[in-house]
Amino acid sequence: MPFADSPTHVPAPPPEDPEADPRTRGREADPHDWARQIVLRQLTAAPRSRAQLEQALRKRNCPDALAAAVLDRMEEVGLVDDTAYAGMVVRSQQARRGLARRALAQELHRKGVDDETAQAALDDVDPLDEEDRARALVANRMRSMSGLDPVVQIRRLAGMLARKGYPAELSMRIVRDAVREAPEHQRD
Repeated sequence: MPFADSPTHVPAPPPEDPEADPRTRGREADPHDWARQIVLRQLTAAPRSRAQLEQALRKRNCPDALAAAVLDRMEEVGLVDDTAYAGMVVRSQQARRGLARRALAQELHRKGVDDETAQAALDDVDPLDEEDRARALVANRMRSMSGLDPVVQIRRLAGMLARKGYPAELSMRIVRDAVREAPEHQRD
């Protein structure tokens, strides 16, 4: 096995550089294939929205017309689907981070999902499930807040729910109920 310093060792080129690929060296690389490979690598790493893929191609100085053609083809074969992507983001962010509709809408906007597609994904969010998630988040956080003044608990819990996108009236109702029902605040 040759050492890294030996003259026979040639490091592998980075996969993003089609000119460094020995199979295409000396030949004109097909721009369409080059753009397609960038998109496929992006999708292999993680699901992406069309806007995220456009941005990745733009970073690589891919012409807009070529990017549009490649992404249109990827949509035709089902590899790029913003509707499915938005639904996946909503489900995973609800489960993993406990985000509410408002925070989910911001997340989808940040990822480049158009408003109509985002709204369709957010329409699947059940308000009762959202309330149950808020209650579970508050109950979980209450375990680490014993001994604190009830006003401090309310402020911290309401702040946590606000950062996760829950409406103020829902947050305050759930937080006040949780603090009032906490064993440490019960009168003997």
